[in-house]
Amino acid sequence: MSKALERREKLRVDLIQAAERMIAKRGLAGLKTRDLAREIGCANGAVYNLVTDVDELVLRVGSRTLRRLDEALSAAVRTNDPSPHETLVRIALAYCDFAAENLELWRALFEHRMEADKALPDWSIDDQLQPFRHIYQPLGALLPKRSPDELSVTARSLFSAVHGMVALGLEQKLVAVPLPALRKEIAGLVRAMIDGLVARAE
Repeated sequence: MSKALERREKLRVDLIQAAERMIAKRGLAGLKTRDLAREIGCANGAVYNLVTDVDELVLRVGSRTLRRLDEALSAAVRTNDPSPHETLVRIALAYCDFAAENLELWRALFEHRMEADKALPDWSIDDQLQPFRHIYQPLGALLPKRSPDELSVTARSLFSAVHGMVALGLEQKLVAVPLPALRKEIAGLVRAMIDGLVARAE
């Protein structure tokens, strides 16, 4: 790799990391390319030589966030209790804890909107789907008669229920719930949902 390409790649990494820090501090609305350019030491227009546009930059930061979320979920799965029920509870609680500890970066995953006619790149779609694999395996053990497509729908539904509780519970408004209480409610919800799904399957 030539020195020019090496410098460009370093600047690109610096840009993504600076954007990550800025979103973590200010939220998605506080992401400003002029401030990023100043921080990494390049002209404002040069930012668009490193990424296609702001959408790509936000998606790159999102992929970094999703990889760290995936690591947190993987750690929740790797315990001495292999019970599928409790594995799903641990995954849900790990998701809640990750959101609480990385609030603005987590919010940015869902706040970012692209134009309706602009397709998500394949690499971003792949990164967004990766965390769901942690839910599929224990669900498959609990619901062995379901097809992969059915399990996919159930996994997304379970995620949506937990995500909704986390999103509302962590809001800095009247619906905010103290984290210990929120974790307790999430665990109860997941256990109730799984018990209901298994009972219906039987």
